[in-house]
Amino acid sequence: MNLVGQPLVKQQVMKGVREFLENQNPMKPLVMSFHGWTGTGKTYVSSMLIRHLFRDGLRSPYVHQFSPIAHFPHHEQIEQYKENLKHWIQGNLTNCGRSAFLFDEMDKMHPGLIDVIMPFLGPSWVVYGTNYRKAIFIFISNAGGEQIKDMTLDLWHAHKDREEISLQDMESAISKAVFENPQSGFWKSGIINEHLIDFVVPFLPLKRHHVKQCVINELIQQGLELRQDVVQEVADSIPYFPEEEKIFSSTGCKTVASRISFFL
Repeated sequence: MNLVGQPLVKQQVMKGVREFLENQNPMKPLVMSFHGWTGTGKTYVSSMLIRHLFRDGLRSPYVHQFSPIAHFPHHEQIEQYKENLKHWIQGNLTNCGRSAFLFDEMDKMHPGLIDVIMPFLGPSWVVYGTNYRKAIFIFISNAGGEQIKDMTLDLWHAHKDREEISLQDMESAISKAVFENPQSGFWKSGIINEHLIDFVVPFLPLKRHHVKQCVINELIQQGLELRQDVVQEVADSIPYFPEEEKIFSSTGCKTVASRISFFL
């Protein structure tokens, strides 16, 4: 996995997925929730994972992506959305037990909507006549990003490097921001109360040397010449915070690919 600057993610996601796939008879589906600032690798990791598991990657008929803006735009139609979502998941699990469901922008999801999939996430043996325990559910959210950013900054001020941050440091901050926020798709969710999420995965803000690594990776991927002046200039063109020290990238590596052409 060509992921830059996310040791907690590698450790958690790879271990969780490997153990889940090795288990021929899992007790429940694998449920992961990715949290963090924009550009830190959440979408990248989920698509890498899907490419690893399914030959056709995100185009596979067994991979299903949901976005609140595209699929659930109107608040007044939430009851219809609940019905649609339940039938969609049920129907697709009937076709293939090893299906994957990606829920993007959970922070923009209508509170209450996601609870309709609760029966598919727990340890019951069969739901609606479907064996669904080999399925994979991934929730992706910017929610918690602010808290992860603040905590990383506090630790930096305490002379603790981001590489030393443990999952325990992050979990309570994420929980508060994501699961107790009335604006969040997980607000008062039974998915949280019933502890149905196996892995809450924090994506940390990236430092300048991580951004440089992203530039190098992007130049290699585009088959371009690896020039250190370009690497430096692209990294320097990205905004950093806090204002004084400029330690962490405000946009992660999100804009790296689009910026490279300006400096060649």
